[in-house]
This record gives sequence, structure tokens and C-alpha cells, in this order.
Amino acid sequence: MTPKNETLLIPSRPVGIIGYGAYVPRYRLPATEVARIWKGGKGGLPIKEKSVPGLDEDVVTMSIEAARNALARAQIDASDLRAVWVGSESHPYAVKPTSTIVAEAIGAVPSTQAADWEFACKAGTEALVAAMGLVGSEMAEYALAIGMDTAQGRPGDALEYTAGAGGAAYIIGPAEESLAVIEAAYSYVTDTPDFWRRAGAKYPEHGSRFTGEPAYFEHITQAAKALMEASGTTPADYQWAVFHQPNTKFPTRVAKMLGFSKEQIEPGLLVPLIGNTYAGAAIIGLTATLDIARPGDRILVTSFGSGAGSDAFSIRVTDAISERSGRAPKTQEYIARRTEIDYATYVRMRGKITLK
Repeated sequence: MTPKNETLLIPSRPVGIIGYGAYVPRYRLPATEVARIWKGGKGGLPIKEKSVPGLDEDVVTMSIEAARNALARAQIDASDLRAVWVGSESHPYAVKPTSTIVAEAIGAVPSTQAADWEFACKAGTEALVAAMGLVGSEMAEYALAIGMDTAQGRPGDALEYTAGAGGAAYIIGPAEESLAVIEAAYSYVTDTPDFWRRAGAKYPEHGSRFTGEPAYFEHITQAAKALMEASGTTPADYQWAVFHQPNTKFPTRVAKMLGFSKEQIEPGLLVPLIGNTYAGAAIIGLTATLDIARPGDRILVTSFGSGAGSDAFSIRVTDAISERSGRAPKTQEYIARRTEIDYATYVRMRGKITLK
């Protein structure tokens, strides 16, 4: 069924991104190290390497870094933020919000709303949609939405090759102040058992045949198509596209299915170098794309969260990008700043060896 324009999420007051920031830990585990331990060095590798958080890093510390980068680009005071929202599936506390710690650290307290968001890998874009609504309804001038994860994978499982760490932060404000206007969004959700982690379980599980066709590809293609059909756009109207990236094959294949070229997705395809950053995967790809985008460029972004759902966005870059993009470290600078580690160091840093 062709969606009507009413299905698009368009705020009554136009909004956009006035500041953005990324963060990627410096440690890298080559995929060859995982294969060496579990497969004797044999078999194909889904990515080149993945980012690994240090012993003193978690979703809180990484979110603070990304938020500070976003504030540097936005050039507003943190006390002007009326919401600090953090989307993740690896919040450090089961009972105690990540968002309040981040808000305190960046100076946004006490006159702000704070909340943690969950929806597997689309928790970051879920917070972004909510920020659009808050600012678009004029309940707030500025809202901060973050997607950040220290992804987990059971030792020896296929997920261990790709479960990386990192993410991004976005400050949403009035369109006239933005470096990129969010023209519209669209969300597509069903209950699909492709990936889950029960309360108390240390590692997630995946539903094999459900993870591809009925989950990832169904939701991303439906969300992206619905957005383009309702907004009267085609892949040719976009200079760039960013899709959720659990591995290298999925986003490359879905781009082809939708009619996007390899060149259109290349700037935001970071998974070969940092792995799947879960809640940060799509939105950190957007930061890398914004880093090289020019005024007038249009970007299609489509996330995916297991369970399952996708958020799609049509974003148009403004003249302000030229001056603001250089105010904070670019995403590729974080990626280039790397320290390689072996598997033994990795399992120690990620707490995979327990003594009690």
C-alpha cells in the first residue's frame, strides 16, 4: 500500500541538526584474531576489525565525549538543552539512568528532561525522532539525542566478530539554525524474533533465519520506500545514503535493492573498520557523511533495530555545514586513531574472563 503524506513524521515547526559529534574508542581487535582463536585462522571474515572500549570506558563516558563534540559544533550552552536522551542496549546500570550522568557531566542540569531509550540498534534514531517532536512542538528549543553502545558478543559466536563500540550525539533545534534540516521521518515496526537478550543474560542471541529477510531487509526497505514514496523522492534525489550496518554485506545489498550506488553509501559505511556499534551504527555513519557533505546535499538515513523496526529520515544539508563541521574532531579522525590489541587483551578489557 502506498503511504499517504500523513504517515510521514513532520513536526509543525521545521527542525534540524544544529550540532553533531561522534566517538570511537581507540582500541581495535582484528577479525583475524577472533578467527585465530575459534576457527584456527580459517574461514571468511565479515569485517576487517572492530573498536573495543578501554577499561575506563562505557556508554556514559563515550556519550559525554560525543555530546561535547556536538555542543562544540552547535555553539550553544549545555544549559539550553531541554532534553538529554541516550539510546543504547548496553547501559552500564540496570537501575540508574545513563542520561542523568551525561546531563550532569556536560552541564545541562537541572532544568532538563532526561531519559534512557531502548530498541536494540535503533535506540539512537528513536531518541532522534522524539527530539524532533519535542523541538518541533515548540516545547523546547534544543534537545540532545545520543546513540551509543559497547556491543556484546558471546565468545566464539558470529556476533563476536562484529560487536564494536562507539556512537554519535545530535543536538536538534530550529531549522533556521541548523546545519542540516530534517525534512521528514518515517517509522516501520513489527514484532519479529530475530535478536534478543533476556533479563540477566550476559550475551544476546539471534534467531538465525529471521535475522535477514523478515527482519533487516524487510524493515529497512519498507521504511526507506515509504519515506521516498510519501515525500515524492527517488534514490537519484539523494547524494548520500546511510543504512544500519551489522556487517558489510547487509547494507551493501540493501542499498542495491533500493537503487542506491556503492558511491552513495561509501562515506557512511564504517562497519569494516569499527564493527557494528549497535545503537550508534546508523547515526555514526551519518556523522561521517556530514563530515564530507556540501550545502544542498540530501541524505537518506535508515536505521534498524532488532525486535524489529526501522526509522528513515530525509535530511538536507544547509550552508552552515561549511563552517561548523570543523569545530570538533571528524569521525574518520577517531577511526584513524587506533591501537591494535590481541584476543587475550580484548577478553580482559571486556570482562569475558571472570574470577568469581
